[in-house]
Amino acid sequence: MKRQQVLLVSISLVLLIVLYFFSPTVPAAKRNAAVAATPAGQSIRFEDLLIKAKQTISPEQVIRIGALENAVVRGDVKDQQIHVYHQLARFWSDSARVFEPYAWYTAQAAKLENSEKSLTFAAHLFLDNLVTEREPAMQNWLASNAKDLFEKALVLNPANDSSKIGLGACYIFGNLSDNPMQGIMPIREIVEKNPDNMYGQMVLALGGKKSGQYDKAIERFLIILKKEPNNLEAIFNLAECYDIHNEKADAIKWYEIAKEKIKVPEAQEALAKRIAELKK
Repeated sequence: MKRQQVLLVSISLVLLIVLYFFSPTVPAAKRNAAVAATPAGQSIRFEDLLIKAKQTISPEQVIRIGALENAVVRGDVKDQQIHVYHQLARFWSDSARVFEPYAWYTAQAAKLENSEKSLTFAAHLFLDNLVTEREPAMQNWLASNAKDLFEKALVLNPANDSSKIGLGACYIFGNLSDNPMQGIMPIREIVEKNPDNMYGQMVLALGGKKSGQYDKAIERFLIILKKEPNNLEAIFNLAECYDIHNEKADAIKWYEIAKEKIKVPEAQEALAKRIAELKK
């Protein structure tokens, strides 16, 4: 494995720890084994994810889930279907802690409710996981679901800049198009009109990092940290950009800042190890 890849994996693990402990929208922790089993170039199907997810729960829970699934099929009243979808989502979130079915059923309920709030909440479930996802097939699955939800939300409120940025992020991180500018341009237009839109700045910064444009990513992370000095995601990503770009002094500086701000022992240990390596 190349040095840059090692850094991306090791330090990104720290970022994942931070996101797990501090993100309120990602309650489920297990990765679905169906992702690793998906051949390159083949699309992921929710049905396959669900089969694998059911293998992680007890037979009694499988029976309970089957009854709820049948209730959705039999239900002829929209409100009844919405209620069952929420029950399924809560089970996969709270009891089983498997992300994919939790997000999927939340999305199904949101589509039936057809409110901007529910659609954008569901869209961000997929998008928040997309940003840190490494598997191309899962990136595409997450992005496709988020894109569908953001588009429905924008029908209800075409002026919502947050939804426009979210939709652009689907293209940047989800391999939905051969033209990355399809996602970048709408976000860039929003940020040019309103530089204080930190959500847009963050997506562009992460997009720059993903594409290897570290100078541009660093510039945007610094913009964010001037406004939000305690933004851990920006701090970790800024340090990693400096690290990969071989700017050791700045990398050490921001890793030290990160180490001071986060109280998760695993993250502190990983950061201390990386700081020591850079000081050699």
